[in-house]
Amino acid sequence: MRAGFLRSRHFSTAKRLQSLVSSTPRPDFSPHNTVILTEELCANVLDRYPDVQTLRKLHLKILISPHLHCNSSLGIKLMRAYAARGEPKVARHIFDEITEKDVIFFNVMIRSYVNNHLYHDALLLFKIMNSSGINPDHYTYPCVLKACSGSDNLQVGMQIHGAVMKVGLDSNLFCGNGLIAMYGKSSYLVEARQIIEEMPRRDVISWNSLVAGYAQNGLFGDALEVCRELELSGLKPDAGTMASLSLAVTNTSLDHVLYVKEMFLKLAKKSLVSWNVMIAVYVKNSMSAEAIDLYSQMEAQGMEPDSITIATILPACGDLSSILLGRQIHEYVKKKKLCPNLSLENALIDMYAKCGCLNEARAVFDLMKFRDVVSWTSMISAYGMSGKGHDAVTLFSKMQHSGLSPDSIAFVAVLSACSHSGLLDEGWYHFRLMTEQHKITARIEHFACMVDLLGRGGQVDEAYNFIKEMPIGPNERVWGALLGACWMHSNMRIGLLAADQLFQLAPDPSGYYVLLSNIFAKAGRWEEVTTLRSIMKRKGIKKMPGASNAELNGQVYTFLAGDQSNPQSKEIYEELESLLGKMKAEGYVPETKSALHDVEEEDKESHLAVHSEKLAIVFAILNTEPGTPIRVTKNLRICGDCHIAAKLISKIAEREIIVRDTNRFHHFQYGVCSCQDYW
Repeated sequence: MRAGFLRSRHFSTAKRLQSLVSSTPRPDFSPHNTVILTEELCANVLDRYPDVQTLRKLHLKILISPHLHCNSSLGIKLMRAYAARGEPKVARHIFDEITEKDVIFFNVMIRSYVNNHLYHDALLLFKIMNSSGINPDHYTYPCVLKACSGSDNLQVGMQIHGAVMKVGLDSNLFCGNGLIAMYGKSSYLVEARQIIEEMPRRDVISWNSLVAGYAQNGLFGDALEVCRELELSGLKPDAGTMASLSLAVTNTSLDHVLYVKEMFLKLAKKSLVSWNVMIAVYVKNSMSAEAIDLYSQMEAQGMEPDSITIATILPACGDLSSILLGRQIHEYVKKKKLCPNLSLENALIDMYAKCGCLNEARAVFDLMKFRDVVSWTSMISAYGMSGKGHDAVTLFSKMQHSGLSPDSIAFVAVLSACSHSGLLDEGWYHFRLMTEQHKITARIEHFACMVDLLGRGGQVDEAYNFIKEMPIGPNERVWGALLGACWMHSNMRIGLLAADQLFQLAPDPSGYYVLLSNIFAKAGRWEEVTTLRSIMKRKGIKKMPGASNAELNGQVYTFLAGDQSNPQSKEIYEELESLLGKMKAEGYVPETKSALHDVEEEDKESHLAVHSEKLAIVFAILNTEPGTPIRVTKNLRICGDCHIAAKLISKIAEREIIVRDTNRFHHFQYGVCSCQDYW
């Protein structure tokens, strides 16, 4: 090798190196320092991958050292150290100065490129290596296969697979793992599976690579099955297994959730990725309470959340209206300066919106340096859910003026906002804007919004005719919107037609049976109600019980109708009785049609008095300071009687009461609801 090969084009002179040094890190390798360099000292420092400034100073010392500047071992270590510090160009300059290169130099340089995601450069160097007559080895091929995976270059990857087989390295563990990863990422899962089955030896990485392949292709269930195979092989899933699963966390079966939980609990060492995956699995499967509990455990164990953790847990806070935890997390985001971060900021908007905190959601939105369609859509949806249809429409217009083109989901948000506020003309305008100007083909969600818009507005016949003219077949959401409108406006004729369609499309959900039963009950047709309930009983269909959640000191409390499981039940019922007396003094008359049972009026009143949302509201009154806003989340549509009661309680208790049901938000204050009794 030519003497002085460590000289690089960027660092050819001591003067140039010294100009790059702005401070004196330890150890001190500046030119004026008298420290005596030995190969051992340099090797020890380089193996620790020092910071760039220390690295440059040491590099300079080596360059001017008569006994070190041509040391090939230090040349390799310098290349690795520069690459590890994100300086692959400097590593390449050192590499290019070498006149006689062997396979080790090429391997180090290829790996430097791959580790810095410069996959195209890695493949080009591999091509030069072949043309130079240097034979790749079992270290070269895994790196090059990773470059093929990273650059989605399946064609070159298959050529390398052929070369690997030709030289007999297809049985090599590292080459096999590289092939599995490459084929898996390219969606060639049959080939990836074949590779692992033919391997004489497999390690955890082999299985994790296959798990990642299935996960990257959205096959979460198949990925979990591979995890089971991993365990059956005698190996244990590790943090890498959880990291592989993180590539596709989706809604899955309860058995799969329990398996992931079991895998997580067995991990000897839980990385942040492992916690993030487990939280995401809970959130994706509507297990928000479990997600929040796990997040609390993570914090208690001293694991610091990152932006991915935060963006994952915020939807759970929104689902449970856990505003206290949501605000604490937001403060953490500010403290750690995690913003600007688009996905995190969008998650904050969504969380505040789901908690009914419009002002806070808008504050996050207004402070964003960059907004995408998701940001605008989340804010538009937030206004729509709170009955502020005009604000939603105005914001939608501003989004268009900002230069962004709304997508199909943004149109769902604005159409839904129009529906919740009874903005019939605006709804039609935006539907035509979508189809005629933006040339977006209407999807089933848009048709469902239009049926809901017409039906809520009392145009039930028009809604039915709209369905008959749809270019695609209506699904249960469309017919369900029509059935809801029929209940709202007591239209039994069309209600029966809608119910007939629903029972064919979705014979199992209890909600549609209950809705039709309520239509019959409102009309006093108790015989039909009894018949319908008999059908439900015969089919084993049970009505979903109404449940309401209230948060207190970071803990979520759940109430059912007539619930007496809460330790404060006695105080809750006493306070409720007192409030009912004050409500009646204000003119309250129970809306007994909300208790749709063929029983005496007095029994109906007793049933209405203990609805879950009333219990949750009273619980919050008893346990919070006067003037504190009350937030309640209901899993069903709020009934008419509870709506009246909440208005009166907000006036009597001088509290703002925010109820989120399955359809929207109701902000009760001073005896008035934000929905203006239109919901």
